[in-house]
Amino acid sequence: MTARAEPAAQIAIAPHESLLGQAARRFVRHRLAMLGLAAILVIAVYAVVAPFLLQSPYKTDLRAIDKPPSAEHILGTDRSGRDVMARMSTGIRTSLIVGFGAVAIYLVIGTLIGLVGGFFGGALDQVLGRLTDTVLAIPTLLLIIVFVSVIGPSLISVIAVIGLLGWPQAARIVRGQILALREAEFISAARVVGLGNRRILGAHLLPNIIGPLTVVATFGVANAILLEAGLSFLGLGVQAPEPSLGNMILEARDGVVLKSLPWIWLPPGILISVTVLAVNFVGDGLRDALDPRSTRRL
Repeated sequence: MTARAEPAAQIAIAPHESLLGQAARRFVRHRLAMLGLAAILVIAVYAVVAPFLLQSPYKTDLRAIDKPPSAEHILGTDRSGRDVMARMSTGIRTSLIVGFGAVAIYLVIGTLIGLVGGFFGGALDQVLGRLTDTVLAIPTLLLIIVFVSVIGPSLISVIAVIGLLGWPQAARIVRGQILALREAEFISAARVVGLGNRRILGAHLLPNIIGPLTVVATFGVANAILLEAGLSFLGLGVQAPEPSLGNMILEARDGVVLKSLPWIWLPPGILISVTVLAVNFVGDGLRDALDPRSTRRL
């Protein structure tokens, strides 16, 4: 008597996971990156929603000068009777605008210079390389201070100066990636089928440097936020009465404020620290997620 044959097992073949899917999975498993992303989302909501819920950050109340935190003023008031929490919401929005605006400018410049220099090489690459080295040789903060002093302090000037002077790092990273990719087999195949340089740059090389550029952009946002706060603290950034986290901390130069009125300068300082730390956590997560050779346990 022959045994009844068991039905053949169904073999489920999982679809091949894309590189982007693998990177997303690694990023989600990165605990600090997810913590940083959650913090950034909370800060962004605060920056957008708080101005509609709180009083105007420009409104002064002479009867509420230097008032400590209370139900009416959750984080107290400053030396002009303005609500600290309302001014912080506008200040962090200013910081985010500077961070993303400046990084967008210098990513465009740095990517263009790195792409052209790395792809074409020769004398053009030498000229662009020397230009990059020259800008890198000058202390960035000193150069920014000089330029802002010349053109005048304002939000637009801070964004423009940081953007126009922050591109060398992006250019060097892009150039290095292009030098490694331009002799790859898929680039040789593209040349064989008759694709022009513009098509090769735009369709084949540029998509392959999106990962490194994303990491550069993330850390660049944190750096730009710190630069804006430093410039505003020195009186070279956003000018009063326009709120900025940097010029809010500037009031701590007064010994009375520093010792007796911590609610005026401590919350803006904490918000800057938390924002920069959160952005750096996200940058760390992106770097680990986009590097297929990463062996770090997330």
